[in-house]
Amino acid sequence: MSKPNRRRIVQGLAATTLLAATGEARAQRREGRPETPFGFADVERRAQDLAKVAHDPRVPALPAPIAKLDYDAWRDIRFKPDKAFLGEGSPFRLQLFHLGFLYTRPVTVNLVRGGVATPIPYQSSLYDMGRTKLDKALPVDLGFAGLRIHAPLNKPNLLDELVVFLGASYYRFLGRDQLYGLSARGLAVNVEGQGGPEEFPVFREFWVGAPEKADDALTLYALLDSPSLTGAYQFTVTPGDETSVAVRATLIPRVDLATVGLAPLTSMFFIGENDRRHADDYRPELHDSDGLQIAAGSGEWLWRPLHNPRDRRISSFIDRDPKGFGLMQRDRTFETYQDLEASYDRRPGYFVEPDSPWGEGAVMLMELPTDTETNDNVVACWRPANPYPAGTPVPLSYRVRAVGGAPLHPGGRVINTFSVAPVASGTTKAEEAKGGLTRRFLVDFAGGDLDYYRADPSRVEVVASTSTGHITHSSVTPNPHIRGLRAALDVTLEAPGQATDLRVFLRTSGRALTETWVYPWTAR
Repeated sequence: MSKPNRRRIVQGLAATTLLAATGEARAQRREGRPETPFGFADVERRAQDLAKVAHDPRVPALPAPIAKLDYDAWRDIRFKPDKAFLGEGSPFRLQLFHLGFLYTRPVTVNLVRGGVATPIPYQSSLYDMGRTKLDKALPVDLGFAGLRIHAPLNKPNLLDELVVFLGASYYRFLGRDQLYGLSARGLAVNVEGQGGPEEFPVFREFWVGAPEKADDALTLYALLDSPSLTGAYQFTVTPGDETSVAVRATLIPRVDLATVGLAPLTSMFFIGENDRRHADDYRPELHDSDGLQIAAGSGEWLWRPLHNPRDRRISSFIDRDPKGFGLMQRDRTFETYQDLEASYDRRPGYFVEPDSPWGEGAVMLMELPTDTETNDNVVACWRPANPYPAGTPVPLSYRVRAVGGAPLHPGGRVINTFSVAPVASGTTKAEEAKGGLTRRFLVDFAGGDLDYYRADPSRVEVVASTSTGHITHSSVTPNPHIRGLRAALDVTLEAPGQATDLRVFLRTSGRALTETWVYPWTAR
């Protein structure tokens, strides 16, 4: 008897599900009951069954020609557009990524037509191999690396890439006139690496529903697997100016989940106006996202500019029932980046909005040091305060939007963050003896009612606070270049190495005019 391997297990589960669905449909017809089409409940049952057995970490060995593919050879394998699925009158097209290079974990992709799910067999004829030479006799159960969906996003007569699922539980999607930047994930586990390495759940199987001709959205399902849990996911993708992905999920913990991150986002920040540590480049700024936006459960809006820190930095924003959070690319001016190829000014932000209360927890932001723009070094997610017990299903529902330059809230928002190098405070001999360091921060706010108050900024109050140290000066000045106001504050810390968290917003007559700028500073 041959030894069981992961591919046979995956295929056995798929076959069992399909046979069970077919058998149930036949029984329904015999008994005169309406047939139940394939849907989210079927994926939930798969996740529940999978959670009852131990996680199998093994990845099946790929045929030698595929296992040896480098990046260029893998990129040379192109799916033939005329072989795309879902083309029968639908505005959507499905293409499949070939295995190879970094993508060596096979996934099964099914089409759902008439309520029946059918696996798509591997065929080399689906691809233009280019200069890459592969054995034509590759098995039909080889599987795929991932999938992507095309749709007439920017023009009615042109199919553009809309959404991609490729690698672990990563996915990316675009709104109108946007280019890929940051990524979303199905789930994060132990992203901070507490007591062990980060765990990367994977989508091991997909089901793509064949839409009708008049449908303006596409629904697909995914089965998540990981040592700590399994999960059933439903993604409903609606293209538009701000393409949205409605996510419905049920998590089945194998163990007590204490370090889970919901709706995780991953991005890159290398150089920005507020962080010029790696500034030997003709391009003034290099980042896929420049800030973390939070819509707190209290109604307050927060803006936290991103950094490329010297050491790993983790920030937690404790909240209850947040209204949303996301990694944004707020600066959308070409002159800010001067990059004709990467076009950082067209990268989207992703904003997550829960459909139901998420309870107590925190928006967690992790920033890692990087010396290149090719590394994703920023992660944001929601961290529940209480662990999810093993074996207890966890339902989730939220939406992720691909945000462009439009404001998310009606008040004033942060446009720029600048600061000057720390200098000896020199205020008093006592402070000099302490080695006090002072840094001046300049925060530009625009939007909302701020243009109205430019004529008389004396009516606007700078509300500033610091967790340690003290604020020695604050002021507000009109900034006609952004039709807003510039707030300035001097912050003094006692000694190098001391850290503080700053908060600033503008108000008038007790009414907040802007979001709250949140910023960490370590004296050096």
